[in-house]
Amino acid sequence: MTCGFTLSTEVVARRHKPSRRSARAAALVLIACCFLPLRAASADTLARANAAYSRGDYVGVVRMLTPLALRGNANAQALLGFMYENGYGAPQAYDAAVDLYTDAAIRGNAFGQGMLGLMYDKGHGVPQDVVLAYKWLNLAAARASRRERDYFLRLRNAVASKMSPAQIHEGQRLALIWALGRP
Repeated sequence: MTCGFTLSTEVVARRHKPSRRSARAAALVLIACCFLPLRAASADTLARANAAYSRGDYVGVVRMLTPLALRGNANAQALLGFMYENGYGAPQAYDAAVDLYTDAAIRGNAFGQGMLGLMYDKGHGVPQDVVLAYKWLNLAAARASRRERDYFLRLRNAVASKMSPAQIHEGQRLALIWALGRP
């Protein structure tokens, strides 16, 4: 794999020893240049996976998303979790879906947070827990785009309708503690 970064002959031909500061700066530039194509490749792979999903090529979606998810791409983790939860292109596996949603949720992915909340609400792959369901749905609503926010709020409020005031308070407290500990 190439990173698309080449040193000019002028820089290579210099005979003086670079300072530690400039060596560190050059290393950071080199690292940044190497990872830029990966981000572009990730976005391209996600776009191709979305197109494959639209065509109904669920096995292809799983095949495309798995390497990205393993490298920590939160969008890929959340979408792959959805595929496993529903058995699209892979065996239905709630445990795998919960693991993927959890990884995405920890990285701040609103869809992953919301879906993890629904898994707790239903008790799929995790013990049923309305307090944790409320927490994750509350966090999803806070992080979601304006278009998605109302959806996550409706889900959170539906969960809240099954809860006591003390449970709602605990869910809010857990969401606040989690949010304050994250950037």
